[in-house]
Amino acid sequence: MTATSAATVFDLHSRSPFADADVCAEAGLTLPDTAHRPVFDNDLWDFTDVVGLPVQMSKVSRRFDFNAIADSRWRVVAKEQILAMLAPRHDTVALLPRGYRTPLHLRTAKLRLDELTRFFAWLTQRGVTALAAVTDTDCEDYLAHRRYVLDKDGHVVGERQPATRRAAAQVIVDLINHRELFTGDSVTATLRPWGGANPSTVAEMPCGTGQNKTAPLDDTVLRPLLTAATYLVDVISPHALELCRQVADADRKWSIRLGDHTPLARLPITEFAQLLAGYQSRGEPLPLLPDHIIRRRITQGWSPQDPLTPIALGTLARQVGYTQFMRRWLPHLRDRIEATLSVVGAEKPFGRNAVAVDRADNTGQVAWTVPLDRAQAVAVAGIVRTAAITLSAALSGMRSSELMELEIGCCRPPEHYGPGLTRYRLASRVIKGQQLGGVPDEWVVIEPAYRAAELLQRLHDNPEPGAPLLGRFAFDVRCTWLRNWVNGPAGQRLGLAPIPDTPVSLRAMRRTLAIELAYRPGGMLAAKWHLKHIAVATTEGYVSKPGGAQAELLTEVNQHEADRNMQLVWTEFRNYQQGIMPAGPGARELTEFFAHVDGKLDDPAAPKTQASDREILNLLTKRARTLHLGAANYCWFTDPSRALCLKLAGTPTADRPLAGMCDSARCPQATHHQRHRPVWAEHAEQTKTFLGGLGTTRRTDRARLQADYDRALRVIADIDAAANPDASEDQA
Repeated sequence: MTATSAATVFDLHSRSPFADADVCAEAGLTLPDTAHRPVFDNDLWDFTDVVGLPVQMSKVSRRFDFNAIADSRWRVVAKEQILAMLAPRHDTVALLPRGYRTPLHLRTAKLRLDELTRFFAWLTQRGVTALAAVTDTDCEDYLAHRRYVLDKDGHVVGERQPATRRAAAQVIVDLINHRELFTGDSVTATLRPWGGANPSTVAEMPCGTGQNKTAPLDDTVLRPLLTAATYLVDVISPHALELCRQVADADRKWSIRLGDHTPLARLPITEFAQLLAGYQSRGEPLPLLPDHIIRRRITQGWSPQDPLTPIALGTLARQVGYTQFMRRWLPHLRDRIEATLSVVGAEKPFGRNAVAVDRADNTGQVAWTVPLDRAQAVAVAGIVRTAAITLSAALSGMRSSELMELEIGCCRPPEHYGPGLTRYRLASRVIKGQQLGGVPDEWVVIEPAYRAAELLQRLHDNPEPGAPLLGRFAFDVRCTWLRNWVNGPAGQRLGLAPIPDTPVSLRAMRRTLAIELAYRPGGMLAAKWHLKHIAVATTEGYVSKPGGAQAELLTEVNQHEADRNMQLVWTEFRNYQQGIMPAGPGARELTEFFAHVDGKLDDPAAPKTQASDREILNLLTKRARTLHLGAANYCWFTDPSRALCLKLAGTPTADRPLAGMCDSARCPQATHHQRHRPVWAEHAEQTKTFLGGLGTTRRTDRARLQADYDRALRVIADIDAAANPDASEDQA
């Protein structure tokens, strides 16, 4: 035996350098004084009480269970590897040439442990009993095992994501990089799978630069979703809050667990007589049981034809002060209860006599709810809570981790700067890319998002300052509940449009907001909340917290805006080549620019022919950077001194146009295109309607509206003429 191999055997049977170590102390994690501290030798490390863990991190992810590894030697290897990742500055770990130098987050370490557990289980199934026996072939086979999805017959039916493949390769690379640390077992020094390539290369991970695989929500999904959420928050929420109060009051008075009742067994004939007389005098229906309890009664022997089978007799018993209704009381009380039932009837106890509200489709009014049992009433409150979460996410662009970090008191007092000038802020914490505990941050939001957060505070069961506002939640599950409610009898009775059965995620809503901001002023969000105001509020957030979470959204918005401009310029250039010209005061200048680009394509004397689409786009890039979208025009902001809006505002040196002061019919840098015709046509129709409704004495208003109407017709005519110049020449 060589000296090297002898040393290896000695090391494998030596005491671990982490033995008896306080895991949290080594990893620099803070625990409350009264919390149990995990020790290295324990087979379960519980990090549940670690200070600063994100709300988004589930309870199961905070418990590192090494008992899932059957081999005791490999269990020690797993512990040593995980602690080395959590505490890379430990004296023993720091000496490793390929060890980690930056501590991993607990969530990442848990994912590594889960993959390591899978690898050890796979080795056991293959009959491998020592890590020293692992070969390059075993590593390649495990990667293939994690790469493909097999059916019950062992046939390949799909392929897993690159991230799964990278995790499989990473766990083997980690065992190689930390082999000198392990005292229970270790891979050989000659193990070098995949030629030493890094896990990302092995997994064929695509480059993430410039990519965003999250698809935005289609308008057919986003429109009914936000319409339903807005209706629930604005119209239904006040009544849902009252419903929550009714449920809490009923629980306090009549619940078996919370009520102050007497477990007395005597027959309460007098008490029931008084109770039933009160029901008759008030004309109040007797309470009905939930449907599932009625079905359970029938299976227990109650007759479906018995009029008392659906009656909540236990609730009646607690209303007279007794814990429960004894079955032997029924023969003595049946006649009295049935007599009252025949007079007042029976209904579910919550949401009775609901007030009428306007239907969402503006087709009249309807009671906001039908009578509900307790579970249904609690479900309605949950649906309204989900609607508030949806609005908060869709209108702010906050990540799921930032939403979960919201606390009671997150709504900062509104800041008023003048009539109609109010700034709303939500306080949260940025978790992504930050140290444990995150970084405090504030989001500037528009009023609907702020009101949604206020509603969430009012719906909270225990609104103590500092308590989590939402806690950890699964938005996909909540969105499914909301969709089912909207598409079900309750939502359809209120006139809500059905929501298509398409998955909705918080990432998709953030991506959609970024795109809608970039493509303003068009899009569904613009029609619902005047997207310009959202853009202003969001921009205030960028200025308020440079480099904060809202600034990251701005980066995505700017990229989408640049892509949008290039697409629009490209489209108009192709229209020019097909004879569809722009209209408006700036049409000639834009046409000359397109002619200049087109001329370069056909210039035989040019040193290089601009043949490909990519080269044409390069020629159009500079002009695309000057494009700004108006509601009814394109603004080519090439020269601030010629911008009519800046002249009217007295700010000729500004670097951006003022869309709110745009008069595109007179500005020399504005153009009109076919996509703008419907806007001008609608404006002309509305102006014509107003003109028809003016009295004969309102001459000033008539003159102003007539000029506006004539201008709209002129713009429409110019757009039509530019779109078909040949027809215009024939008519001339």
